[in-house]
Amino acid sequence: MANEEPRVLSIILGGGKGTRLYPLTKERSKPAVSFGGKYRIVDIPLSNCINSGYKKIYLLTQFNSASLHLHITNSYNFDRFSGGFVEILAAEQTLEHSGWYEGTADAVRKNFIHFKSQKPTHYVILSGDQLYKMDLRAFMDAHIKSGAEITIATTAVNRRDASGFGIMKIDEDSHVKEFMEKPKPDVNIDSWKIPAEARGTLPPEKEFLASMGIYIFNADTMEECLLGENEKYTDFGKEILPLAIGKKKINSYVFDGYWEDIGTIRSFYEANIALTDPYPSFDFYGTNNKPIYTHMRNLPPSKINKADITSSLTSEGCIITNCKLNRSVIGVRSIIEDNSELDGVIMMGADYYDEEDEKKANAAKNIPNTGIGKNCKISNTIIDKNARIGDNCKIGVTGKKYDDGDHGSFYSADGIIVIRKGAVIPSGTEI
Repeated sequence: MANEEPRVLSIILGGGKGTRLYPLTKERSKPAVSFGGKYRIVDIPLSNCINSGYKKIYLLTQFNSASLHLHITNSYNFDRFSGGFVEILAAEQTLEHSGWYEGTADAVRKNFIHFKSQKPTHYVILSGDQLYKMDLRAFMDAHIKSGAEITIATTAVNRRDASGFGIMKIDEDSHVKEFMEKPKPDVNIDSWKIPAEARGTLPPEKEFLASMGIYIFNADTMEECLLGENEKYTDFGKEILPLAIGKKKINSYVFDGYWEDIGTIRSFYEANIALTDPYPSFDFYGTNNKPIYTHMRNLPPSKINKADITSSLTSEGCIITNCKLNRSVIGVRSIIEDNSELDGVIMMGADYYDEEDEKKANAAKNIPNTGIGKNCKISNTIIDKNARIGDNCKIGVTGKKYDDGDHGSFYSADGIIVIRKGAVIPSGTEI
């Protein structure tokens, strides 16, 4: 076995209802949310798998999966000789299981019948809402070399950030000895600092190891951890892994590259806007050998009819006329009309262009066209797909403060305005 190529099955966890990303998850699952103008969040872990040579991929989801199904079908078609696939496994009723997925471990457990047909030697478990580029083959090589039964990918964090993660205590050989879920700020965890022998080139202020929610399991170990007397446990991070410590050989794999959890509106917004930096930490460019894959659309190049654009991304098929854009991410088929100004805006674009007869009919009803009208000023805002914003609108620039929550045609979260998918914002509206 030592000299054989491992048979690796990748499992991407699509998450639950995605309430922290609401309303972006109102009509789609979290992995299907648009990112970076032309991508979906799920493209990140999928591309990590494909670029690592792991092309047998299952995506587990149960909420609002129609949009995700369509994206996967349109984007990931392997030729018949590669043996690769990307398959969505939505929660289903069977004779053995009648309910929803009750947690990350429960989702995997309920799909063993599908996984076993591939006869894997190892499982790679990935999260569907994280931003990172990882060589999963190097991760696997380290796992096999260590002789571990389970390896947990970890990232170094400072004490302040440690309170938001599951923290690992390791020895000088990177064996995981203890696990603590989100230690409160007043708890002394000095004894949990990374041993000097395992630090390598980590920044000195990052003294603790946080779980990234990315794991490798030997196939037989996975079954032992999830079946039998452990079937009552539903979550990897909170139950399965802490219970396995001391019973299984568990190692930490320290990942020192960029990694960001984009599970909240604030983190999602900041991760998108950070893409506009001259040298972003997560870069779509200069990745000839390891690109981020997505749906290949047959769209024309963007047409810029005069504009002042600073530190922004524009996707395919846009028409931008006499506008000012600053630190903004503009999605596919976005239409921005004359004399509008966008600063710190994520515009997800549209699924279609308005037909001329539709424009005339809408004009008679005072309904704006899809996109952004004339003379608008918009800042600190996420505009979901197919939104219609009329002329002379002011959004995020009025100084108004809103409580987090639903405000009709828009939503407020962490001080960020979110214009709903398909929303109609009449001309002259101030938000």
